[in-house]
Amino acid sequence: MRPITIEELPGLSRFVDSVFLQDPHDDDAEISAAVYEPERSIVAFDGAEPVASALAYTREMTVPGGPMPIAGVSWVAVAPTHRRRGLLTRMMGHQLSELHDHEREPVAVLWASEGGIYGRFGYGLAARNTKMAVDRPAARLRPDVDRGDGRVRLLPRDEALPLLTAVYDRVRVGQVGHLDRRGRWWDHRLYDPERWRKGASTLRYAVHEDIGGRPDAYAIYNTKPTWRDSGPCGEVAVREVQASTATGYAAVWGFLIELDLIAVVTSDRAAADEPLNYLVTDPGSVRQALYDALWVRLVDVDRALAARRYAVPIDVVLDVSDDFCPWNAGRYRLTGDADAASCTRTKDAADLALTTTALGAIYLGGTTLATLAAAGLVTEHRPGTVAGTSTAFAALRQPWCPEVF
Repeated sequence: MRPITIEELPGLSRFVDSVFLQDPHDDDAEISAAVYEPERSIVAFDGAEPVASALAYTREMTVPGGPMPIAGVSWVAVAPTHRRRGLLTRMMGHQLSELHDHEREPVAVLWASEGGIYGRFGYGLAARNTKMAVDRPAARLRPDVDRGDGRVRLLPRDEALPLLTAVYDRVRVGQVGHLDRRGRWWDHRLYDPERWRKGASTLRYAVHEDIGGRPDAYAIYNTKPTWRDSGPCGEVAVREVQASTATGYAAVWGFLIELDLIAVVTSDRAAADEPLNYLVTDPGSVRQALYDALWVRLVDVDRALAARRYAVPIDVVLDVSDDFCPWNAGRYRLTGDADAASCTRTKDAADLALTTTALGAIYLGGTTLATLAAAGLVTEHRPGTVAGTSTAFAALRQPWCPEVF
């Protein structure tokens, strides 16, 4: 097991594609190379062939309180010929130990292809996204919805990109689960090979500007024309909608659901608490299905809990167990509020007992501690502590990550 060089990345890309049941494509390796960090990879070889892999990206993610550094874990794969040999356990152990030993990011985050894999490594399900389908013509904005007095402009990518960046950077610092997009990450986000489109158009860019000409919302989407004997029934596939104002949000969604020749507007990675439901005359015209999104792992409990902020003042002693990263096991006193936080080892009696998996699940404020307690995953030693701690960990809105990394 060793890191690989940038020159070896195409071979690794082909291996990972095959594990995920896809045909390899050279352009995939090229876009991956733009954000690849060789020193943060770990690959197992059998002879000259890669048989297992994992890597991490250096990124920021917004947590309750603001952006913080996270290790974005990705490209986790084991060849079907080499399963049940402990390779994944070794890679996960290597990755987390390296983060701990070098005091790098205190939190690791990933998207799981299969939800049953990562709980045994201390990752907790921390955020869900929704697949959304907006049915036309039933979906109409209510007449009293304020869209402002601005305008929506359709722009080519090069002209749109600086405006998208400006809006996204304003939004992401306040939206838990959003990632930074420095360097080549915008190129990664807007990657749009023809084989992905399934007959749809190239990406379109609609930018809303307020009455003063300032961009405050955008939509990135594809269109797919379809016709039946009864008439047009095209589809709009939304890759992303971001808005820094309520009027911009309403204006962009109004633009999308009022496009001509369209029967449905879909979004595969919408927020779990998408506000669109409350803007349309018929909420039933917005169909949603929740699915697992971000899994969070606290690498170092003390550093991770001190890095976020809390909705109400908290002073609690946690008895933490961690079978996979034993350096985390023990009791911690967590104190904090909306402005600052501290988490230190203590010998005081515990108020709550829980695992690092549970802490990962509640870290972004989406999963509540009360929910985990109801599932029997938290032990309350001091009555009332679950309720107060659950409130303190809450986020203003559900965490939402619109991009898979």
